[in-house]
Amino acid sequence: MVKVVAAKFRTGCKLYYFAPGANETYEKNMGIIVETAKGQEYAIVVYPEKEVDESEVVQPLKPVVRIASKRDLDNIAKGEARRPEAIRICKERVAAHGLPMKILDCEFAFDNSKVVFYFTAEGRVDFRELVKDLAAAFHIRIELRQVGIRDETRILGGIAPCGRECCCAGAMPEFKKVSIKMAKSQGLSLNPGKISGLCGRLMCCLGYENYYYADVYKKMPKIGGEVDTPDGKGHVVSVNMLKMEVRVKIETRDGLSYKDFPVDAIRFRKGGKQEKDEPVDAEIEKLTGD
Repeated sequence: MVKVVAAKFRTGCKLYYFAPGANETYEKNMGIIVETAKGQEYAIVVYPEKEVDESEVVQPLKPVVRIASKRDLDNIAKGEARRPEAIRICKERVAAHGLPMKILDCEFAFDNSKVVFYFTAEGRVDFRELVKDLAAAFHIRIELRQVGIRDETRILGGIAPCGRECCCAGAMPEFKKVSIKMAKSQGLSLNPGKISGLCGRLMCCLGYENYYYADVYKKMPKIGGEVDTPDGKGHVVSVNMLKMEVRVKIETRDGLSYKDFPVDAIRFRKGGKQEKDEPVDAEIEKLTGD
């Protein structure tokens, strides 16, 4: 086991492990300066002390350089105050150069040595002249980082269709693959407006309980299929995977009857229930892109 300090950076939720400094005591939400592949950066402590298996650590483990000083925190506060103006200036310069890019956000380094601008674009953008223009305006080192459309939502945030903050912005450390098959297994309508998030791609939450739905899906009859029930033969109208119930339409002398049965109380032909990858509408296919 290795003792580490778990921390996150201001622009994300993912945890990173660092080697604690000698004779230093850390507290949750404390600001620290850590060594990274890009140099020293400011991070926030999530777990002051944590023991993890050596297999979870990428050696050599980067160290915590020191606890953030009052000067560091003051610089960060000043940088936060400068963000709106910096974004405005950058957008004006982008428009002046006629570049096909969308500026999302910016972040000033804790020591005011550089500013990083995040942007989206459909392809590669030659922003060399823009960097020179921005360097002359801010008199510090300039970095521009292109991110994907899902990262755009994570940076800007927003309220998801469920009424809560977008998972990627508030609680999800990293993106995981989601597919149309997950939506099918959960019995969801393949309507782009109902299964896509603010980013225009499949909602990340489709993968949260997919293991459960994928297993239950194999045990349920297919909608429209014929089944034997205690009340006679009928056809499946809908299934409830949480209650493990099946709604069946049964023809009787008095007309049509609809009744719910536990899946264990009916008989149907099993096997081949998990749908294979079938052709889907082009509009639906776009939802799986990055």
